[in-house]
Amino acid sequence: MEWETLLSAKRWGNEKKVQSAEEARSEFQIDYDRLIFSSPFRRLQNKTQVFPLPGSVFVHNRLTHSLEVASVGRSLGRIFYNKVKEQQSDLDKRLPLISEIGNIVAAACIAHDMGNPAFGHSGETAISHYFKEGDGKIYKDEVTESQWRDIIKFEGNANALRILTHSFAGKGNGSFALTYSTLASIAKYPCASLAGHDKKNIYTKKYGFFQTEQETFIKIAEELGLEKVQDDPLVYKRHPLVYLVEAADDICYNIIDLEDAHRLKILSYKEVEDLLVPLCNSENLPKRLAEMEDEDAKVGLLRARSISAMVRACSDVFYNEQEALLKGDFNKSLTDAIPIELKAAWKRIAEVSVEKIYNNNSVVQIEVAGYKVIGGLLEEFIPAYLRNDSSYHEKLVQLIPKQFLTRNKDTYSRIMSVLDFVSGMTDIYAVELFRKIKGISFPSMS
Repeated sequence: MEWETLLSAKRWGNEKKVQSAEEARSEFQIDYDRLIFSSPFRRLQNKTQVFPLPGSVFVHNRLTHSLEVASVGRSLGRIFYNKVKEQQSDLDKRLPLISEIGNIVAAACIAHDMGNPAFGHSGETAISHYFKEGDGKIYKDEVTESQWRDIIKFEGNANALRILTHSFAGKGNGSFALTYSTLASIAKYPCASLAGHDKKNIYTKKYGFFQTEQETFIKIAEELGLEKVQDDPLVYKRHPLVYLVEAADDICYNIIDLEDAHRLKILSYKEVEDLLVPLCNSENLPKRLAEMEDEDAKVGLLRARSISAMVRACSDVFYNEQEALLKGDFNKSLTDAIPIELKAAWKRIAEVSVEKIYNNNSVVQIEVAGYKVIGGLLEEFIPAYLRNDSSYHEKLVQLIPKQFLTRNKDTYSRIMSVLDFVSGMTDIYAVELFRKIKGISFPSMS
């Protein structure tokens, strides 16, 4: 793979458009702005990141998390560009788009969670469970093996690509018309679902596109010159910028989850300090902390210094491993390749997060609620749209917005239509609709 082809301003669904000469924004900044102003992005405000959506105490949601990831991602991309430019005086002339790497990564970071359903990762699991072990297993014989794998291993990464490229009814060309490079930079696992279970390769740990978007991804991959590994099931190697998007995400959630845990009194200040100080490697940090009295402010300083240290470490790895990255042979995340003096501290953060944060009662409760709510919605809407053999089913189908309905009669297309509807819901809307259709509460007549 080569940067000459990996960086492209060609737009999905609008390939004939001549690159804009706008002075205010580059093509990749336009990608970022389109995403920021979109409804799917705004809905992330009411989707769980880790902790239940806040009452009086602020914690991160999917939207605030995505904004922070984009900020870190832009820095990672810009640092790489500056390092390469120092070594190659003719860089901008030879690769006119390489100065935009920071903007490409930032746009991909903004979009990276747009395919995640309500209730965090438990929403994905709830969808998969309904088809694998719940009432939805009766549809197995009505779909192909590949289609069934899409459904029983529902993946937010693949759903993001679908949201960004699928032509939904009544939406014009239906897609965001993002640049090919931004779309490819989102695909952490550029393979079909039947291949997305091989833990030996970083690009096949999960999968990155549904059967409905396989031809879409092939077109993007061929345009950018991504290396194909195999045809059936389809597997490509990652676009190198995926590693920067992944690193930005890893840095943010590992460090900022500690900050949220402190606000919720799950972790003490001392516990957070003991975890983050080893990452900072700053001589003047103890003095700065001693001068501060407010614990939240102290945690904020530790968070900022830790993120800065991890950005420097990951950008060094990305720069130094260019040959392996462009060959598609770098088989670990950037955070797994940081210097050993940081790696022990990074591993300890992950261990404590699993032990004390992700298994905290409030987190487990929202996961259980997600199972019940998402599963309950699918129990109603899947048979209603696939069978539609009663007046009750007709009423339920009327609740599905027309943009999600399909003219296709096959089972897989209709299941995907319902999943488009359900996976796009916010936590709050999903709970309200669940309660109403189950008769637990009644809609307001005011």
